[in-house]
Amino acid sequence: MSRTPAAPAQPRVPFDRRLGQAVQKVTAQALGPYQTAIVRIGFSFTWLLFLLREWPHRQELYGPDGPWSWEMGRRLIADNHSFSALMWSDGRLWFEIVYGLALLSAVLLLLGWHTRAVSVVFMAGVLSLQNRSIFMGDGGDNVVHIMALYLVLTRCGQVWSLDARRAARRAESGAEAGPGSGPARDLVGPLLWTVLGGLLMATTYFSGLTGEWWLVVLLWVLWLGHGLWWLVCRYAPGEPRTLLDVIANLTHNTTLVVIMAEVCLIYATAGWYKVQGSRWQDGTALYYPLRLDYFSPWPALSDLLGSSGVMVLLLTYGTVIVQVAFPFTLFNRKVKNVLLAAMMLEHAGIAVLLGLPVFSLAMISADAIFLPTAFLLWLGARAARGRDRLLRRKPEEAVPEPRPRTLVG
Repeated sequence: MSRTPAAPAQPRVPFDRRLGQAVQKVTAQALGPYQTAIVRIGFSFTWLLFLLREWPHRQELYGPDGPWSWEMGRRLIADNHSFSALMWSDGRLWFEIVYGLALLSAVLLLLGWHTRAVSVVFMAGVLSLQNRSIFMGDGGDNVVHIMALYLVLTRCGQVWSLDARRAARRAESGAEAGPGSGPARDLVGPLLWTVLGGLLMATTYFSGLTGEWWLVVLLWVLWLGHGLWWLVCRYAPGEPRTLLDVIANLTHNTTLVVIMAEVCLIYATAGWYKVQGSRWQDGTALYYPLRLDYFSPWPALSDLLGSSGVMVLLLTYGTVIVQVAFPFTLFNRKVKNVLLAAMMLEHAGIAVLLGLPVFSLAMISADAIFLPTAFLLWLGARAARGRDRLLRRKPEEAVPEPRPRTLVG
């Protein structure tokens, strides 16, 4: 009886070689371009939606007419040294300017227009409004607050952005013009950098009066770094450009890991605190918010769900199980994707049942960092097809997406 020969064992890769491959991977490219792009789109859309929804009440929420007066806000910021451009003046005109810039930066970041610079303005707008009135929010504002800081350190405009489209067209025009022609001059970038430099000098002056030096130093580092990047790309495209690419990729990839850890920490903390609550232990926790008028935008739907004890029990226990288990499933792709879909559906239900759309959108946007690339590519293709159909444009006329490693703003 013949025996089938066993397959030869695969040679084991030495540790130093695997380490070298890992270092090469995290320094040579910015990982997760589609994930960071969907996070950028999600959080900018969430903040834009919030600002538009509260437009009629902006003066009472963050402006001079609010119960949390400008003097009270100034005293709080003097103690915790947070940043808010609204503390520079208590005038109504200045408030409208800051609110308008926050709206504009959200739109531009959503479109991916000069994302490196616009993400900094977006962060300043989020911090200015939220730190002005810290009691205005539903929990989602804390997530937007944190992610606005992280987005500044990511290369979130590599795909699905006007920056990516501009880079693709510049590459096409350079290829058509032939070697040696060089890329076209970008006049908007230096002009935007100059304008932001003037605003930064004003920020430095006013921050000397209120004490937000930590953010001023960060803004100066970012501003000078952007200027150095432009100079190197323009006049020293060799090894200096490669070095800056390595630094940018390391910063991006490190921030990507931090965002993932932050999302896991949010769910793990929420889940373990729920486990300790008696209402979550007996499976009745969901029943009580459904009976509150403040959290019942659809009373009939809330009554229908709250009248089913089995459904309340399943949803209550299911929420705890999903939140506690999710951080432990990251290394199992199939289980992770199932729990990720369950969490997104859970937040969609919170938006509908409890009337918390901003909180739900913020959490769904944070969850998107774990979405598989294949699904995001499918989603992007469907969105592009819908756009072409809406604009009555043939698919072959669409500008192709750049490769994920394309270096754009």
